[in-house]
Amino acid sequence: MKMNLMLASAACLGLLAACNQPEDTNPVDAAQDAASAPVGQMSAATMGSNMASAYVPNAAMGDMYEIMAADIALERTQSAEVRELAQMIKTDHTAASERFKPIAAAEAGDVTLPTELDERRQGLIDNLRSAPAEGFDQVYLAQQVAAHQEAVTLHRGFSDNADAPRLAEHARTVLPRIEAHLQMAEQMAGE
Repeated sequence: MKMNLMLASAACLGLLAACNQPEDTNPVDAAQDAASAPVGQMSAATMGSNMASAYVPNAAMGDMYEIMAADIALERTQSAEVRELAQMIKTDHTAASERFKPIAAAEAGDVTLPTELDERRQGLIDNLRSAPAEGFDQVYLAQQVAAHQEAVTLHRGFSDNADAPRLAEHARTVLPRIEAHLQMAEQMAGE
């Protein structure tokens, strides 16, 4: 019951956020992106404080999403500032992902790393690809704020996990860069 109420609230927030988008932005895409934020936060809070079997695939998928979104931004944005942020995100998340894989294999060897995005994150990528040129940067930045808030919650929640000390160290190591990305995205989005 509580989960249904939270999801309904997220959907309502998504619809309200869709009303504040540029005229040429697809309101369904905007609502989907906005509803994804609280769902992602709730998931990250649960996964981050949970076992490595929950943390590992979510951390890997977060990096995968960030890299894919950055590639789209590098291709589509006309803003030097957004391009700089996207390049930083791509560089940092690619490096983090490469460092993460052997640690995950060593400490959570029975957990399979995802090779594709889940439905929620794939929807975000699809919405980013279909965003109108005039509203692209706004959509990208809003997604980045939400994704990095989710990542901060996930990594912070796992950073003191005593059952997987190398994974917890990874979470602590990547957290400052993720927080820096979040701060830049928030500033650029005017939040």
